Amino acid sequence: MVGCTTMGKRNGLYNVIAARFYSRIAPPPPAYAQPVIRVTNNVAHLGSPKEGPKPRQLLSLPPFPGLPLPGKNLLGDPRRLTAISWVKYYFNDMSGENIESHFKKGLVYVECQSSCDSFEIKGLGKLVRKIKPHDAMEEGARIHVPVSIAESRISKRFDTIPSGTLYPNADEIDYLQRLVKFKDAALIVLNKPPKLPVQGNMPVHNSMDALAAAALSYDYDEGPKLVHRLDRESSGLILLGRTEESVSHLQWLFSNLNKAKSRCKAWNDACEATYQRYWALVIGSPKEKEGLICAPLSKVLLDDGKTERIILSGGSVFEPSQEAITEYRVLGPMINGCSWLELRPLTSWKHQLRVHCAEALGTPIVGDYKYGWFVHKRWRQMPRVDIEPTSGKPYKLRRPDGIDVQKGSVMSKVPLLHLHCRELVLPNIAKFMNVLNQRSESHHRPTTTSEPSDLLRFVGAMPNHMKISWNLMSSCLV
Repeated sequence: MVGCTTMGKRNGLYNVIAARFYSRIAPPPPAYAQPVIRVTNNVAHLGSPKEGPKPRQLLSLPPFPGLPLPGKNLLGDPRRLTAISWVKYYFNDMSGENIESHFKKGLVYVECQSSCDSFEIKGLGKLVRKIKPHDAMEEGARIHVPVSIAESRISKRFDTIPSGTLYPNADEIDYLQRLVKFKDAALIVLNKPPKLPVQGNMPVHNSMDALAAAALSYDYDEGPKLVHRLDRESSGLILLGRTEESVSHLQWLFSNLNKAKSRCKAWNDACEATYQRYWALVIGSPKEKEGLICAPLSKVLLDDGKTERIILSGGSVFEPSQEAITEYRVLGPMINGCSWLELRPLTSWKHQLRVHCAEALGTPIVGDYKYGWFVHKRWRQMPRVDIEPTSGKPYKLRRPDGIDVQKGSVMSKVPLLHLHCRELVLPNIAKFMNVLNQRSESHHRPTTTSEPSDLLRFVGAMPNHMKISWNLMSSCLV
C-alpha cells in the first residue's frame, strides 16, 4: 500500500489531502462500450454489453524435452506424443477431467514463431496460438496453461501424525502406510508431509526412519532405510531402500561425489536422467525468469556450536566450501508480492534450495524464517488490489468458501514452509539389480513393450497448506 499526500491553499490555510493507492502501477482507464438493447420480461431496455470471458493467469510448462519421457510408456506411435498427453504427464497428480475441460474451452496455448492464427498475450511478450488436444508435440515447444488447471480440492480434514512412541502403534502404522506412493522389491517412495522429522535422535521417536523401519517392512525381515533427506518443515517425495544393495546404489546415486561409469550403458543413461524438481512459493520474483545458480555454500556454527547455519561462501581459500548448483524457473507472474518457482538441484547439500532462494536470488521461501526472517518482517500478507500482468486489469486474491486460510497457507499469520519435492525421476533399481551385481561387460538387450521401463517417475501432491496458497493465488479479476 502506497500513500500519497498533496497540499492546497485556501483562505490562507493549507488543507492536506491524503490519497491511498493499492498498487504502484496505475490501473488502466475503463473501457466504455456502447449500450445494447436487452429484453427482460418482454420489455426492451438499454443495458451494458455482456462481458466476455475474463483472462486467466498463465502457467508456463518447461520446454518439451522430446521422446522418450521418463516413466512414460507410449501406446501406438512411439515417435508421437499429443499435447494433452504431455500436459497430463506434467500434471500427473491432477485430475484428468480438469485438464480435458481446459482443452475443450480453448485455454491451452503453445508458443509459435508466426502463423495466421497466432496472437500475443499482454504481459507474456510472445506469440502463441491455441493448441488442440491431439496436436503432436515438437521438441522444444513450450505450452502455457491457466493457473486454474492445477487447482485441487482441499480436504477439510488435516492429517496430523499421532504422538510417537518407541514402538509405533496401529494408528502410526496406518498413517505411514497411507503415505506410500510406490513399492517394489528394491525401494519405497513416500510423500512426506510437513512437520515430520526425517531422522530423529534420542528424544524424537516419531521420525521417518524410526517409523518406517517398524511399519514398512511388509514381507521383509528388516525395515527400509533412508536414502536422502528432506528438512523437517518441507514436504515431498522421499526414497527408502529395502535391501542393502538397493540402499548402496541409491545413496551413490544421490551423492555429490564424482560418479564412475558402469559397464552397463543403460544404467549410465538412466543415472544421467535422474533428477528432482521442487515447487516453492517465494517472496518477490527473480529478475530473470529462468537461470542457473552456481553459488558455493559454507557452514558456520552459532551459539557455541549448538546451532548451525548455511551461508554463501565468500570465496576465500581458507574457508571450506561446497559447490552448489541449482536450476530455477519462474512458473508464472508475481501475485500479491509472491511468485511460484520450479527448482531443480544439481547438487545435494543441506538447505541448498533455501539459501539459494534467499541469498542468491533475494527471494526467500514463504515460511522460511531461518533464512528470510527480515524479509518476512517487511512482507505484507493482506490482500491488495493489483494489476493482472496478462490483461492489465485489477485483481485481488479470492477466499474460496469453506476454506480455512489459517492452516499454514500464504494468508495465515504464520505460514508454513512452502517447499515441496514434487517430481522425482530415477533408475528402475529393481530392473538393474541383477545386472549391477553380475557386473557383466555388456548389457545391450533389445527392449520390448513387455519389459519394465529403465526409469521410474513419481509426482507427489502438494500438502494442504500449499494447495490452499495455490488456489488463493489463482487470481480472480475484480
